Amino acid sequence: MKQIIVLATRNKGKTREIKALLKEFPIDIKNLDDFGPIPDVIEDGKTFDDNAYKKAAFTAKILGYPAMADDSGLCVEALDGAPGVYSARYAGENATDADNVKKMLTDLDGIENRNAAFQCVISIAVPTGAALTYEGECKGILTKEPMGDNGFGYDPLFFYPDFNKTFAQLTIEEKGKVSHRGKALKEIANEVDKIIEWVDMNMPIFKQVLCKRDRS
Repeated sequence: MKQIIVLATRNKGKTREIKALLKEFPIDIKNLDDFGPIPDVIEDGKTFDDNAYKKAAFTAKILGYPAMADDSGLCVEALDGAPGVYSARYAGENATDADNVKKMLTDLDGIENRNAAFQCVISIAVPTGAALTYEGECKGILTKEPMGDNGFGYDPLFFYPDFNKTFAQLTIEEKGKVSHRGKALKEIANEVDKIIEWVDMNMPIFKQVLCKRDRS
């Protein structure tokens, strides 16, 4: 029987990548779209670790299943590590991927240093609040114009020298081998048996209560 793990996201691109990378393991990946509406988590942490844990722990507590959340973002050398934890809303609270890419190109206009790194922290939490943490990083160079139609977020700008392509020009399989999220998921894949055992040990035991008939 597969272990259900809920991804604390509605992001279809992120869900598709994680499902593809963990498809060989006895895990049934769900995401928030598989459940009814639940309150949004305010991502106000100062680090990727803070936000990943907050999302995973909250989702696990609300739904009663183990939950996985990642917080990841782009850290640009010339921008002193920005946008970092604000990557998804770099151009504003309701910014689209295209909005963020456009702002990034504007902010780097005329700047020769295009070094950047994608960073990722994945938290796996159970309803009691206990959690496991995994991390990954991928270094690259930002292009001066978008290239490629795959991926999401800043992928069209993130050039990976070893493949001579941007992330948006890679297949899911290619990207999964080298990306920040792929590296963190590889750590998870290497420890799936231990993770499932840990989940079993830390999941709360729900007692069945028999309904009593009202004899009055």
